[in-house]
Amino acid sequence: MSAAATPGTPAGALSTAPDAAEAAARAHALFTESFGYEPDGVWSAPGRVNIIGEHVDYQDGLCLPMAISHRCFAAAARTPTDRVRLRSAQDEQVLDIDARELAPGAVTGWPAYVAGVLWALGPHISGATTRGMDILIDGQVPLGAGLSSSAALECAAAEAIEALLSLGTTPLQRVQAAIRAETDFAGASTGGLDQAASVLSRSGHALLLDCRDFSTEPVPWDLAGQGLALLITDTRAEHSHVDGEYAARRADTERAAELLDVPTLREVDPADLEAQLARIEDETVRRRARHVVTEIQRVREVDALLASGSVREHVTALGELLNASHDSLRDDFEVTVPQLDLAVDAARAAGAHGARMTGGGFGGSIIALVEAEQAEPVAAAIAAAFAEQGLTAPGSFLALPSEGAGQDR
Repeated sequence: MSAAATPGTPAGALSTAPDAAEAAARAHALFTESFGYEPDGVWSAPGRVNIIGEHVDYQDGLCLPMAISHRCFAAAARTPTDRVRLRSAQDEQVLDIDARELAPGAVTGWPAYVAGVLWALGPHISGATTRGMDILIDGQVPLGAGLSSSAALECAAAEAIEALLSLGTTPLQRVQAAIRAETDFAGASTGGLDQAASVLSRSGHALLLDCRDFSTEPVPWDLAGQGLALLITDTRAEHSHVDGEYAARRADTERAAELLDVPTLREVDPADLEAQLARIEDETVRRRARHVVTEIQRVREVDALLASGSVREHVTALGELLNASHDSLRDDFEVTVPQLDLAVDAARAAGAHGARMTGGGFGGSIIALVEAEQAEPVAAAIAAAFAEQGLTAPGSFLALPSEGAGQDR
């Protein structure tokens, strides 16, 4: 239910995220208009883009996401009842339900991602505490772009609920509640990368996330200060069969781990990869395993490069790793679609240091590491390639590593 920013932007032009202060003020005003009184506060959480480390979170892998400037806002107030009322600036659906009746399957659509967070935080709520609240959602993370609008929604809700009920939860506990809201309550698949990035990211940094124990480490990613930029292009490709394909890929990796007698593919030594893969007879399962093991290794290599110098110092090597990641996702994991491949190819041909799809695939967005002055020409080249193929015009914007979830006003 989040909305794409700056609709109608000309093809090839760079759009921008709404100003956070203005967006928070808008959410505040919409709450007042919807419920007839002012909210107790406004909270928000960002979408994310994954720099590298795709489809490895459910195999205890390493990922390197960062929060983006586009956020989901939640204006909210506590009420002296147990009723939960949810409204959205982007959808006419309204939820009005007794908080004590929340259970998986009781709520559908986007409200499930909010109500599910309250349900998941239940163990932290005193039995005598009323749970009533009014929440107005205003989503500014582009929908269907693979930038995690659902995690932004969950994490904004988690921040609001934490504050309204004074729960005393830790950021990691709110991450875990958001994950449960999506997997157990809303019934969608997630490995937790998106929620961790939305809550734990720091401005000016990427976030090295170890999915084995959810430990994190901020990694400097100051592109603007080095004449570089990270271009995001939403291909606007329609997702098809995403849930079934995602589940199939996950099942293939689990089968590979079983065949290799390891708890997860994180345990496979990249130096011994080919010998290990020879033990897997099924070619498809073998290719899925190859992607996971090599992708985790690529994250290690990116982290090592950034630990030894700036992005500028290692821009060529970093670009090559981004390219290798996309090629693996295309050939071994088979989660790209023609629009993603076309956008990546056009970005590389236009001078990007490296480009890859980001997110779960089967549609969504690509990222390209570019010289700052080349951002618009690269975006224009991608748009021209789409126009030549008669495809829906893509949308492009620059991503700045932003702060994680918190209160805005």
